[in-house]
Amino acid sequence: MNERKTILVAPLHWGLGHATRCIPIIKALLKNKYNVLLASDGGALLLLRKEFPDLPYVELPSYNITYPKKGAFFKLKLLLKAPFVKRVIASEKKVVEKLVSENKIQGIISDNRWGVRNSKIPSVIITHQLNVLSGSTSFLSSKMHQTLLRKFDACWVPDLEGSINLSGKLGHFKNLLSVPLKVTYIGLLSRMQKQSVTKEYDVLCLLSGPEPQRTALEEKLTSVFEHSNKKVMLVQGVIEEEKKETQKGAIKVVNFLTSLELENAINKSECVVSRSGYTTIMDLAAMEKKAFFIPTPGQFEQVYLAKRLKQTGFVPSCKQHKFEERKLDKIPFYKGLQDFNSTPNFERLFGFFESEGKL
Repeated sequence: MNERKTILVAPLHWGLGHATRCIPIIKALLKNKYNVLLASDGGALLLLRKEFPDLPYVELPSYNITYPKKGAFFKLKLLLKAPFVKRVIASEKKVVEKLVSENKIQGIISDNRWGVRNSKIPSVIITHQLNVLSGSTSFLSSKMHQTLLRKFDACWVPDLEGSINLSGKLGHFKNLLSVPLKVTYIGLLSRMQKQSVTKEYDVLCLLSGPEPQRTALEEKLTSVFEHSNKKVMLVQGVIEEEKKETQKGAIKVVNFLTSLELENAINKSECVVSRSGYTTIMDLAAMEKKAFFIPTPGQFEQVYLAKRLKQTGFVPSCKQHKFEERKLDKIPFYKGLQDFNSTPNFERLFGFFESEGKL
């Protein structure tokens, strides 16, 4: 009988989205008789350890990504961090090389961690960004990213392949055949399921992403809803050892929720106010939810996704400084995130790790 293979699952710690969308993959790996070794850093690793307390883990070096207070400086800050990121990638490679040399892993699933790969075992990267938007330098940033993606044996894009999709030009080329990437569209990754339950909250505010913009949005939403007539829950998106709950006027504030608790909260809410991060969008699409998006200032990807979903009539949005409670009155005039559900065929995808040699 063949020994069970161990797959390293390593999401980037940039907010919690990369980690949360790996949760259904980890569950599917375990269901399909694979062992799983978790790998990340910071809040992302802590979240996965809380979701899977019995799984072994490895701490990876941190990319230490933060946002500037002014969104206009976001691109400059990333450029200045490039030498540091390069060193982190090299450090990741060393960690993985040691795991491979000791035969502790037989496959890799990296969610946007460029150094988590190895030429001796099947290595796949998950990304919804085949193209990376950076304003006037989008062509250059996209080419640089595609060069990194080509170093992996396969690229899994969590989206639909056709014209009806969530990521738009981020995850799709006009002509896929013209780009030398082994791309597979796997459908949407979400840990959430829609349920018919009695509504308890008028508004659910979901916070995520690096500081200081996470706190900036929390302060904005608190000022908007603290004295509201609506019943509001605010999830801070701060992973800590213990759960904390406080009440600020009309707002019930919790530091974090487990997957099942968050699923329950979303189902019990009339609408969701959040960033337009891609994982959040996938979760809300899986639950066919009405929402209002506030993209992170200066984050080209989120600005693009929010604008695209607004223009196509799915979800309204606005800039952070312009948000006020009456903006929610626009929600009924949008379709909500429907018609996007597509469940990955994990058994077929995991065949990647069973092939003779590498694909």
